[in-house]
Amino acid sequence: MTELILDSLQRRMAAMHSLYHQAVDTMAPEHVNHFEREGVLPIAFSLFHFTNMEDVSFMMITGQSLIWNDEWQQRVKVAVNDHGKHRTVGEMSSQRIGGYEAFKDYQRAVFERTESWLDALNPTELTRIVIQRPFPDQIASTYSARVAGPDGIAVLDAIECWIYQHGLRHMGEIELARGLVGLGGMTS
Repeated sequence: MTELILDSLQRRMAAMHSLYHQAVDTMAPEHVNHFEREGVLPIAFSLFHFTNMEDVSFMMITGQSLIWNDEWQQRVKVAVNDHGKHRTVGEMSSQRIGGYEAFKDYQRAVFERTESWLDALNPTELTRIVIQRPFPDQIASTYSARVAGPDGIAVLDAIECWIYQHGLRHMGEIELARGLVGLGGMTS
């Protein structure tokens, strides 16, 4: 059964990543950095936030280092060098991506690393506990804490909540925001 779950997860992750690749390849910096109005985050926020959070999530799950570093910041030139998870909408409304092609490179590096890891993952690893109960305050109020089993957040929970479901949520925001900048959605 775990092989079936892992196979499905690998295919769903690749499909979700393909939507992000399609989105960035069909938008220009003026679309991504468009400021609609106060209270509405630019597409740049959703793109960088999710990609950087996948990088952070991968580190939390595997213990491997982040890809994002000062060199990437110099190339990507995000206006707010933070994924924004613990910041307000007001603080993140100024998010912009100055080096759009470099951002695409960063996104590809993050996504390819996740997919390669999933392709090589032993299915028994899915049950390993990443964060044990009782959860620290920063985790206790999250969706993944609600999903977690009695022992804590397992690798499967973390992949599903922190990467896959989180990615689909922000893709929905991106598809909606594409309409605000004159572009259509990508799926039906």
